[in-house]
Amino acid sequence: MPSTLSISHLTKTYASGQRALNDVNLEVQRGEIFALLGPNGAGKTTLINIVCGIVTATQGEIRADGFDIARDYREARSLIGLVPQELTTDMFESVGATVRYSRELFGREPNPGYIEKLLRDLSLWDRRRDLIMTLSGGMKRRVMIAKALSHEPRILFLDEPTAGVDVELRRDMWMLVRGLRERGVTIILTTHYIEEAEEMADRIGVIRKGELILVEDKVTLMRKLGTKQLTLLLLEPMSEVPATLRGWSLTLGAGGTELQYHFNANSGDPAGIPALLRRLNELGIEFKDLHTSESSLEDIFVSLVSERVGAGK
Repeated sequence: MPSTLSISHLTKTYASGQRALNDVNLEVQRGEIFALLGPNGAGKTTLINIVCGIVTATQGEIRADGFDIARDYREARSLIGLVPQELTTDMFESVGATVRYSRELFGREPNPGYIEKLLRDLSLWDRRRDLIMTLSGGMKRRVMIAKALSHEPRILFLDEPTAGVDVELRRDMWMLVRGLRERGVTIILTTHYIEEAEEMADRIGVIRKGELILVEDKVTLMRKLGTKQLTLLLLEPMSEVPATLRGWSLTLGAGGTELQYHFNANSGDPAGIPALLRRLNELGIEFKDLHTSESSLEDIFVSLVSERVGAGK
């Protein structure tokens, strides 16, 4: 299947010499939700702004549904919607008028039925005649989303779309995103709420210092890079892990009352836990309870963007 968004050897170097993006390559498929994660200053917004025609690339090629964003700017740009971080819109315009105007900017024919449904989906229909300046921050964010969707784009960028908004808007936002994906819209999002990416995304990309250091299916990523932990709550505290248990990756916690066994979530060494429990029994080390936990996407993300991991790339 051809990619809806294709980015090849994308580089951005500013006049100051700062390199914001370095040879970024990415293919995003139709109907995919792709989460782009990275710390502040990693290059996420620069990448989005280049694809959306706001910033000019130093080198590289970008195609939106086959259209080159430089040579076929009008066609490519009409396929893309953007919800930026900043609330930038005409505060003295009404909600309905600004959304209709956004549609007209892309040369789309008026479609009152579509605009009404869009505003209803975002709980804006009853506020359609209100001036934007009179709205709350959350309602203004809804207007930005409506503007981005007004021309029915095939590719939608969401740059920190739910930052600082209420729980209700976040819920409405993700219901809308799921509906868009079902209609074949490709969604690329950045977010500080990694649990959102964990819940919503099909694939994850991690960017650090302008380099795309990893692109992986979410489930595969968590299976390959995740770790599991077995925690044993000991009846008697230990001062150190006995030498006879050093064949396992064990640490002590909670003042010596917890014995923690760390293992890879993918392979897991299936003989490891049974053998460990047998050995504990042989040594007379008793425990009153046990439980397991698995690393989250946030744990994996933190490890990927750490200085130690970055230095090895």
